[in-house]
Amino acid sequence: MERIVEGGCHCGAVRWSATIPPQSTLVDCNCSICMKGGFVHLIIGKENFRLISGEDFLIEYTFNTHVARHVFCKRCGIKSYYHPRSHPDGISLNARCIDGYDMSSLPTVQFDGRHWEDSIDRLQV
Repeated sequence: MERIVEGGCHCGAVRWSATIPPQSTLVDCNCSICMKGGFVHLIIGKENFRLISGEDFLIEYTFNTHVARHVFCKRCGIKSYYHPRSHPDGISLNARCIDGYDMSSLPTVQFDGRHWEDSIDRLQV
């Protein structure tokens, strides 16, 4: 059963809602930006995401291939979602930024983001 959740950044400037499909899986990636930021992915289609507020508080960061568009709140620095390289037509929510979310409610898979090119074909979400 689909669930509608809300989430956002620490200071509350960036707020969003999302529809989570029933067979969702969390992705724990070991790439440098996910490890340093503590990001746990919940990847959904763009059509399942709605930015409620804070577009003017978002600042974008790209690196390496510049395909992934990392967006942070410029007030508190939290990346509550972004546009992932692995799913360019999707949104990756930070499961830790979903209001009251119990991350143990979904299975988690490990992704070797340090070796992205060698691992991407095995990512099943």
